[in-house]
Amino acid sequence: MKIAGLDIGTTGCKCTVFDEQGKYLDKAYRDYPVRRVVEGHEIDVSVIMDGVYAVIREMADRYPDIAGIGVTSFGETFVCVDESGEPLCPAMLYTDPRGREECLELIARLGEKEIARITGLRPHEMYSISKIMWVKKHRPEVYDAAKRIFLMEDYVVYHLTGRAQIDYSLATRTMAFDIRKLAWSREVFEAAEIDMGLMSEPVPTGTSAGTIGEMAAGKTGLSRETRVVSVSHDQVSAAVGAGAFDGSVAVDGAGTVECLTPVYDSMPDIDAMYQGYFSVVPYVIPGKYVAYAFSYTGGALIQWCTGTIAKKEEELAKAQGISVNEYLEKVYAEARGEETPSGLLVLPHFAGAATPYMDTGSRGAILGLTTETTAADIYRGCMEGVVYEMYLNMQALRDSGIRFTKLHATGGGARSARWMQMKADMLNLPIVALKTVDAGTVGSAMLTGIAIGLFRDLQDAVAHMVEEIRTYEPRKDMHEKYMKLYENYKNVYRAVRPLM
Repeated sequence: MKIAGLDIGTTGCKCTVFDEQGKYLDKAYRDYPVRRVVEGHEIDVSVIMDGVYAVIREMADRYPDIAGIGVTSFGETFVCVDESGEPLCPAMLYTDPRGREECLELIARLGEKEIARITGLRPHEMYSISKIMWVKKHRPEVYDAAKRIFLMEDYVVYHLTGRAQIDYSLATRTMAFDIRKLAWSREVFEAAEIDMGLMSEPVPTGTSAGTIGEMAAGKTGLSRETRVVSVSHDQVSAAVGAGAFDGSVAVDGAGTVECLTPVYDSMPDIDAMYQGYFSVVPYVIPGKYVAYAFSYTGGALIQWCTGTIAKKEEELAKAQGISVNEYLEKVYAEARGEETPSGLLVLPHFAGAATPYMDTGSRGAILGLTTETTAADIYRGCMEGVVYEMYLNMQALRDSGIRFTKLHATGGGARSARWMQMKADMLNLPIVALKTVDAGTVGSAMLTGIAIGLFRDLQDAVAHMVEEIRTYEPRKDMHEKYMKLYENYKNVYRAVRPLM
């Protein structure tokens, strides 16, 4: 018996397979194109579905005894479909600029604080409901023809099973879900003048949608007995896969986006969350919640640096048989010393500012350059800038009720020992690196295993699938060095923003 996790991302999807003991076996990946122009950011969801069928087929051909597959996806993006579930238009991504005026209209009708009280979200045009309003206003032929409106998790689950259900955590990304009643908000839908009946049925995270349909079985190669599970928004799945289930632990997701996910044992202070644009998201354990504090450019900033600033160094690294990241870290350590901060202040807003500002117009900046500055210095400064931004978010979260005393690290950045130690030092917290950095697919498989009866509960799933490999302890002297620089960093955004 095998279990699988299907992770649907913005630019690609992957299916990861585990055995009955929770041991990783294999994975398949397919990417798909995203269209970004000035007037809109869109994706063809039929291409997403083709990718989904392809990765599942690849794994099912190798592992015909897959008993359950869990579906997790990125948030906000939605699609209007006809009676057959076929898309009526491309899906609008969360970065799509359309919906700004409609968001202001919704605020005028309900009020910012009231929307935040109901949904756990400070209003912003990135969320689905404003963009659905835009479709109704500017593409009435699409809205009038729509029989359902799906986000990506429930879109895929519907095509695999014929059942329209969405888990609570992903439903929150619409800004139209009541986090206390755990139901669609009639007040928000009426104010938005959107038909609430078009939405999928909200269900608890990790709820089975039944077995796979005949047509989907033919396309995927899965048995008709294979159970499909509505898992969650990808950040919630990553928190599950990182083994974070109470307020003492938060998750550091070091992927393309840098995301800090604290767990709350009860409803956090909504007013405190409102100030920093922090989400309040129902968690897998009833009565508990998580929040997202994030920067749009985590690993993406590091990739920009290596791909743009360090092209020569990339060639030298290749000649030595190591990655450009390792090469730059080695060069910096030899020139400056491991325990010497770069002295640069890098504002990592290269794709706009996320929490606590939510300012898409903000731009990145590198301060402190001299004629002696090297590519390795800038690389180190970019790493530091991402972590300074996370520390700033931690400070903004202080009044919300956080109490975590350590972090569990996931994502590709968790493979960098130097970056993990830097985070431990700067944040002044122990950071635990996990054996499997791809916590999202692990969390998806864990909840799938529970849904099909392979694991008794979350604790049993953790025992099988979450393994700690190293803990990075904070160093007091390094924390003090970083904090001297942080005193200047926390003023950079307000100093640079009026100029850009």
